[in-house]
Amino acid sequence: MVCLGNICRSPLAEGILKSKVDTSKVFVDSAGTGHWHVGDEPDQRSIAVGKKYNIDITQQRGRQFSAKDFDDFDLIYVMDNSNKENVLALAENDTHRQKVKLILDEIFPGENVDVPDPYFGGNAGFENVFKMLDEACEQIAKRL
Repeated sequence: MVCLGNICRSPLAEGILKSKVDTSKVFVDSAGTGHWHVGDEPDQRSIAVGKKYNIDITQQRGRQFSAKDFDDFDLIYVMDNSNKENVLALAENDTHRQKVKLILDEIFPGENVDVPDPYFGGNAGFENVFKMLDEACEQIAKRL
């Protein structure tokens, strides 16, 4: 799960998907394309909306996406088209590129819909993002 800073959307997506799969069989992680929040805990608003739905993301820490992630993961879900461009810029081959998908393509196939970045908005933005990610993660979990 990849977003810009790895403190809002991707930590929520990581936590949501982990709540829907057998984590002894499926490894889920998140990262940001930027370096600003490496080592930081998720945004308090992401933590709060997660807790509201019994998902604890407080142990997560921000990290930056790297080219090595293409080797470590079978699927790389990005939150928006900008994240997708940044991740694809690190891809070394078609195998890497084929792993990268917009997460909302799971519920809006082929529509290139972005998960809005709630960072500069209010709490309602985090609630809306949670609902979008929950629906997308439900679809992902059905196939895993």
